[in-house]
Parts: sequence; C-alpha cells; structure tokens
Amino acid sequence: MGVQRGRKANGMAQQNGEGDPVTLFEVVKQGKSAMQSVVDDWIESYRQDRDLALLDLINFFIQCSGCKGTVRIEMFRNMQNAEIIRKMTEEFDEDSGDYPLTISGPLWKKFRYNFCEFICVLIRQCQYSIIYDEYMMDTVISLLTGLSDSQVRAFRHTSTLAAMKLMTALVNVALNLSINQDNTQRQYEAERNKMAGKRANEKLELLLQRRKELQENQDEIENMMNSIFKGIFVHPCVYDAFLNDSYLKYVGWTLHDRQGEVRLKCLKALQNLYTNRELFPKLELFTNRFKDRIVSMTLDKEYDVAVEAIRLVTLILQGSEDALSNEDCENVYHLVYSAHRPVAVAAGEFLHRNVCLYLQLHEHAAYLVDSLWESSQELLKDWECMTELLLEEPVQGEEVLLDRQESALIELTVCTIRQAAEAHPPVGRGTGKRVLTAKERKMQIDDKNKLTEHFIMALPMLLSKYQTDAEKVANLLQIPQYFDLDVYSAGRMEKHLEALLKQIKFVVEKHTDTEVLEACSKTYCILCSEEYTIMNRVDIAHSQLIDELADRFSHSVEELLQGEEADDDDIYNLLSANEQAMCLSLLSISAHDLTRWDLFGNCYRLLRTGIEQGSMPEQIAVQALQCSHYSILWQLVKITEGAPSKSFLAVCQQCLSNVNTPVKEQAFMLLCDLLMIFSHQLTTGSREGLQPLVFNPDSTLQNELLNFILDHVFIDQDDENQSMANKIEALHKRRNLLAAFSKLIIYDIVDMPAAADIFKHYMKYYNDYGDIIKETLSKTRQTDKILCAKTLILSLQQLFNELIQDQGPNLDRTSSHVSGIKELARRFALTFGLDQIKTREAVATLHKDGIEFAFKYQNPKGPEYPPPNLAFLEVLCEFSSKIILMEYSFGSLRHSYLENFMTEQMMERREDIWLPLISYRNSLLTGGDEDRMSITSGSSSSKGGSIRSKKGRPPLHKKRIEGEDASRCNHTDMRREACGLVQLIEMPKSKQSWAVLCVVSWFCRGECGGLLDDKERHPTDPRSPADTPAHLHRAPRKPSASC
Repeated sequence: MGVQRGRKANGMAQQNGEGDPVTLFEVVKQGKSAMQSVVDDWIESYRQDRDLALLDLINFFIQCSGCKGTVRIEMFRNMQNAEIIRKMTEEFDEDSGDYPLTISGPLWKKFRYNFCEFICVLIRQCQYSIIYDEYMMDTVISLLTGLSDSQVRAFRHTSTLAAMKLMTALVNVALNLSINQDNTQRQYEAERNKMAGKRANEKLELLLQRRKELQENQDEIENMMNSIFKGIFVHPCVYDAFLNDSYLKYVGWTLHDRQGEVRLKCLKALQNLYTNRELFPKLELFTNRFKDRIVSMTLDKEYDVAVEAIRLVTLILQGSEDALSNEDCENVYHLVYSAHRPVAVAAGEFLHRNVCLYLQLHEHAAYLVDSLWESSQELLKDWECMTELLLEEPVQGEEVLLDRQESALIELTVCTIRQAAEAHPPVGRGTGKRVLTAKERKMQIDDKNKLTEHFIMALPMLLSKYQTDAEKVANLLQIPQYFDLDVYSAGRMEKHLEALLKQIKFVVEKHTDTEVLEACSKTYCILCSEEYTIMNRVDIAHSQLIDELADRFSHSVEELLQGEEADDDDIYNLLSANEQAMCLSLLSISAHDLTRWDLFGNCYRLLRTGIEQGSMPEQIAVQALQCSHYSILWQLVKITEGAPSKSFLAVCQQCLSNVNTPVKEQAFMLLCDLLMIFSHQLTTGSREGLQPLVFNPDSTLQNELLNFILDHVFIDQDDENQSMANKIEALHKRRNLLAAFSKLIIYDIVDMPAAADIFKHYMKYYNDYGDIIKETLSKTRQTDKILCAKTLILSLQQLFNELIQDQGPNLDRTSSHVSGIKELARRFALTFGLDQIKTREAVATLHKDGIEFAFKYQNPKGPEYPPPNLAFLEVLCEFSSKIILMEYSFGSLRHSYLENFMTEQMMERREDIWLPLISYRNSLLTGGDEDRMSITSGSSSSKGGSIRSKKGRPPLHKKRIEGEDASRCNHTDMRREACGLVQLIEMPKSKQSWAVLCVVSWFCRGECGGLLDDKERHPTDPRSPADTPAHLHRAPRKPSASC
C-alpha cells in the first residue's frame, strides 16, 4: 500500500501521522488501493506475525458487521470464539438497523463490492501455501461459523456473505488442483511408458511426490468446504429456528416449480428433516399442508423426482402412521407395477411395511415380486413357509387361507422362484440382462440349489393337493423349468421324479384346459433334455402317455365318423382326446418324432368330413386345424413329401368360407404360416431338391386372403357392452391377422398390388394398425421402389373411385372426404424421404399412373367438359414436391406427359371446374411449390405471385406470341440446347430414350410448337395414337423459322 500500517503494542490498529486509514476495514472501505496490493501487504504481515495479522482480519469481519467493539490481542489468545462473539454482541449498538452491507449510498455500494473482492483475492493469493498451514483457514472458518449462529442479524448476514464468497474462492482453488492433478498424471503416464533406457526414474519419483501433494491439498480444500457448508449453511442449530411454517412454506411452494431439478432438491432437503424423528412434531403443520402435493409427486413426469417423492412419503409414514390416508397409500401401492424399475423399487420399500397386502396385490405378480425383491428378499425366499401354508390341512377353529389367497400365494411363489433363478427383472423392466457380479452369481447358484432341493420333494405333494384346480396346477407346473435337474441323479432322488411324473399324468387325464396341458408339455420338454441322465426315464413315461392319448383320439374319431349323428358325449370325448394329444405333441416336437401316431391323418379326415357334410363343431374344427398344422411342420423336418401340406392348404382355403369366425381365423393364420414356410424361399441356399414342396398361391387364394383381412380387420367395433379387456384382446387378435398377411406381401408371396387395399386404411386406422402398415410400406419399398409407388397410387385411386361412387362425379373438393385423401397422399409423399435421387424413378412412375387415371375416361357431355377423374390431379399435387427441382428434365418430363393428354381447349380453360388441372400443371413447373398456395374459386396465385384477375390468365400460346420479341434472347439459349438434343433423333429408334424425346419435345414446344408428330414416336411410347383417345389428339404446331 505504499505506507505500512502501524500498530499499538496491544494489537489495536492506529493511523499514521498523515491520517491515512490503517485498519483493514478502513482500507477496503476507502478502496483507494488495489485489492492485490492490500492482500499482499496482509500476507507479508502474516508471515511476520500471524497472530497480529489474523487479529486484523477478525476485526475486519467484526467492523464490517457494524460493531463498534474491537477484539484485542489478549482476547484473541485467551478467549474462545463464542466468548469473543458474546463480548462483541454486548458492545454492539442495535439502536440502528443499518450496518455497512445494508447502508445505501455510492460509498457503501462500492464497499460491498470491495468486501467480496477482498475475500476472493485473499484466497487466490494464499492458495499455494498459507491456506494449508492449518491455522489461518481454521481460525477464519471457526469465526464465521460462530457469527452465523449469532442473535445479531448483522453478524449473521455479514458472516454468511463472507462464507459464500469464501466457498466460491475455494471451489476455484479445487478446480485448479484438479487440472494440475490431471496434467501431472499424464506426465507420469508418458514418462512411465517410455522405454527402460529412456525412462527417468528421478522424474517419476518427483511426479509421484507431486501427485501425492496435490491429492493431499485437494482433500484439505474439500474438508474446508465441507466445514463451511455444514457449519454455516446447514448448521444443526438453525433447524429449530426455521422449522416453523413461516419458513418451510417456501420449500413447500417450490415443490410446484417447473424445473425438475428444483423439485428434486426440495424433496431431498425435506428427507433430511423427516429422517430425524424428533422433528416430527414441529413438521406436523407442514405435513398436513403439503402432504397432498408430495403424494401427487409420486407420479411426477421426471422419474428421479417420483423416486424421491416415494421415499419421502415412506419417511412420513414411518414417522406417523396417521399422517397418510388409505387413499394416499393406495396411490403409492400401485406404483409397484411401474415399468420404470427405480420407481417400482421405491414403491416396494413403501409396501414392505404392510405385508398383508401382498396377497391382495397379486395381479402381475412378476412385477410385484421384482419391486419387493430388494427390500423383502429374505421374506420372499422363505419357500419352506410358503409350502407349509399351502400344504397345511385345515383344523377346526383355526383360520385358513381362502381359495383366492391360495391362488395368489402360489403365483407369488412361482414368481419368487423365477426371480431367484434368473436374477434379472421381468420383461419390460430394464434394457436387457445385465452382467452379474461374482457375488450375485454365487447367490444365484445358491438360491437355485436351495429351491431345487426343496421343491423336488414338495412339488408332487402340491400337485396332488391341487390337481383338480386348473389355475393352480398351471402355475405349479412352471416350477421344474427352474430346477437344477442334476440334483435328481446326484442326490438319488429318482423316487421324487417318479412321483412328479405320476402327478403330471394324473393332471393330463383330468384336464382339457389348454393352459394346463401346455404347462404339462413344457415340463416334459424340460425333463427330456438330452444333457441330463433322467431323460430315458422321462421319455418312457411320456411315450406311454402319448400312446394312450393317441389310441383314445383314434377311437373317438372312428366313432364320430361312423356314427349317424354325434351326440354331446361323443363330441366331448373327441374334443378332450384331441386337445390332450395335440397339446402334448405341440411343445414336445423338438424332442419326439410324433409322425408315427398319424395325428395328421385323423385330423384331416375330420376336416374333410366336416367340409363335405357342411357341419362340424367349432371347437373340433379349430383343434383339428392346429394339430394338422404342427404335424405338417414335423413332416417338413423329416423332409418327406409335399402332398400332405398342399392338400391341407386346400382344406384351410375351404375353411375360410366357414360360418364360424374362430374356424376362419384359425384357417387364415395357418394358411399364412404355411405359405411362408412352403414359399419359394424354401429352395434358397442350395436346396433346389425341395422344389416339390414349394406352394405358390394363385390369384383366387390371394383374393380370398385379402377379402378376409378387409372383412375381419378393418372393421369398427363400438360395442358398448364389451369390456375394455375384451376390446384390447380383440384388437390384439386383429393386429396378428394383419401382420400375418403383411408378411406375405413383404416376402413376395402375395402380389404387392394387394397391399393397396391395406395402405388406403393408413389414416383411418392409424391408432390401431399404423405401425404395421408403415413397416409394410417401408419393407415393400426396399423390395421394389417402382412397384411400391404403383401400389401407393393405386390405393389412392381406389379411395377416389369409392368417393365418386358415393358422391357422384361432381365432387365437393372442400369436403372432409377429399381432404382425407389428400392428407393420405401427403403422408405417402413423406415416406419417400429426402433422397430424391434414389426415388426419382418411383416418383415419375407415380405421376405417370396418376395422370393416366385422371384422363382415363372422357366426359359424356363432350370434350369441353373436364374428365370425371380430373379432380384426382389435386391429390397428385401432394407428390410434386418430390420432383428434383434442379433437374429440368424430370419436371418437364412429367409436364410433357401431361400435355399429351390435354387439348387446346383444356389449356385455355380457367373455370373453377378446371382448377385441379391448373393446380397440377403449376406444381409440375415449380416442383410442388405453387400447389401449396391457396387456389380457390376465381382467385389463385400465379407463378410470379400476383393475384389472377376475374377474367383469368391468358392462354399459354397467346402469351408466348405476345412476348416473343421480349423473350427471344432467353429462348435463344433454349433453342441451342434443343438443337443439340435434336441430334439424338437421328440415332436408331431402338436406342432412343423415350424420356430424352420428351425432354426435347418440352424444350422445343415453346418456339417450335413440337418437333415430333405421332409418326415419329418411339414404338414403345405409351402415348401412341392407337392408345390415345381421339378427343385428346391435337395437331402438331408448325415449326418457326428460327427453329
């Protein structure tokens, strides 16, 4: 500062002879010296006598608070901070509420800025040595912590502001340390990676020592920041002062903040309060006021916020069971079914306190178990207790489980077994199977061994008790798939295997329920695995059971076919036998050759008889179709002959006309599957020998499949009496039907134009089938872009024809029906993507077919009236934006093709009924820009943007004549290019490109009136005179002299 400050012997600051400020407070207040110089002087005095320097700094903070008292050297050395602050409080003059940080005026405003700058510069200058001496920072932090807890507001405010600036400065120091640590680490790695001869060991030691010092400094800085934060910003003593509603209400209001991060911080802060049980009485008012908001935040759109809200609600419930109502708890309970696993796990911790609710919330038990797994794992893996409850015989006077509770407990037991054996969440939770740690893997193995040893003995007893209950048996039979089957042999538990097989046989004989029989079949498949020694024993039992069921089925078929009229008993016997034999064969197909039982023959006989006689019970027909289908698949595995498959396909085709909807749906699905299996792709991969098995559907079969889709998929079901679950199930079935047919189109088994009847429903049924139709469109375009474009335009033409039939030829172009077709066309245009180079040929084909459709029929009133389909050009405008603007030949090609369908009268007409033609021509010339502009009756936008007058735009040929002189210069270049292209005409006609000729015609039409007449057209030109309607022919124009 130029002049050193003097001091008295007792440490009191004094002024020099010239009256300059000598206290640190006065120096900062005046601000005449740079803060760098002020801090440097203080550091120098600290190195000479750190007690006197710190005394000056302490008095600086005291005086900045407005206190008139001064801390003396003996007080600093002999008194604690609390005693010093108490002494300063007594000397504090509180008559005035103002103190340096709050006094108004330019001088004090500058002081506030200098105060903050001084603290930041002080830490910055001391960051390399002094702040690590464990004296200076400890003293300052201890003083500020004490002042922040003072009863004097000026002390609290000043110390808190100083602590904030101190924290900010320490953060910058920590950042510099982190950067230096990274640089040192990189230098160390670079030196260590050098070759042994070039490596400097001394440098490595120095870098290691440097890294160690930086880490120690980093730890010290973090400790300082933690001390400031915990001592000042979350000081325990401030809890009682701020736990009243006047302060906490601001936290409650912030729970409504729009920023998720703000809501998250508020919830975490409240969790710290509710963790302390002693604070609950003081939080009661806040809880009652903001409880509803906290409970509603369990459904927050930000998952992190929802998780913390559930944890806060759990803490509230733990502190007081009366704090939440039953409705509040119910809202949290059902979150255990959330697809987001952290939310579900948090809700599981909340539910863990109420174990009795487990059996009431058993729906979707797999997700319930996964939610509770982390908080209630020991309870959920107590399989001995669960089994004991299920096997316990009712005793008079004791409460027993109800049937509904038994079903819930069995389902929970199976789900806990699955969770323990697979060690991953159910489908829909998580992004996939994560890699288990060594500890988790060991726990998984231990759990699997534990459950296997227990249920090998318990499962036969459970099946014996509940063998008549289809739901319970179907769940219990899922347990063996999680066994370690080696235990049967290693533990010499074959007798328990025999008991299990015996019970499965009893179940098969007693049940005809598909779910139960499929569970039995899966169990046989698992037990018959070749890798286990028990396979032979299980295989024998399984084969014996199939023999019995096959004999029973054959006998029932013979009785039904030979009898004059089947009664209900005959039908029931046949159904049960067929169901049992089929289900045991379906899922065992990978382990057993079932063709020796000739299930196909009997089923085929049933189907043929039903078709010939015209009567067959619905259930028998559906099951016979299924069984025949899987028998054919097994024959395909054996590569026998193709006759059974083709004959069965014919039967399925005939079943499409059955009066029973389930039979038709089953036949349709089997037809689609078999057509996929026996398609032309069967011979790919050097398998030409399978050609006799290939079956290609004829047009009749394709039409029948398409008609089935139109009649059973694209339908409106507004049955108010139908439950939501039934509606969802029906929609799922219809989606499966549509997906099966779409696969036939994608793999070129059914002709692609059949997709037009599907594409046209894209908008109407977007919510139900939009994803399937869009994927079909994408896959077909990958197969053949041209044919896909033809199919799209065909679907639009079909909709247009349907509209013509409904409304007549005079369409209301502003109606919602026309707008719907245009919107569908716009959606189709978007599917072409942004790469116009790849789609140019497809777009050209689409425009060509659309133009031909628009001019396909002549108006019966005469050539002066527009063709009936002319309005379709407005739909076609939606695809003009896909024309490549930079390549004139493409747009002109379409325009040239259009004009060959137009007469001179058409080109001159400007009435409203001709607006579709005007709009489409403009869209071709401008690449789809002008057709986006509003074209209404009597008003339209011209190419230059001017508004058309009521008289209309003059004819094109007149406009060209009037502006011939003005535009001759511009046309000269065009004629030069045209004359160069005309030379192509001298080439042999077989080599001429029709597209090039169209371009030449377009270039020369402006001046020459057209170079080519009908006789000069290419033989393959579709616009030949023979094919063009007579009313569309026009005489070629006479070439001008310039041409």
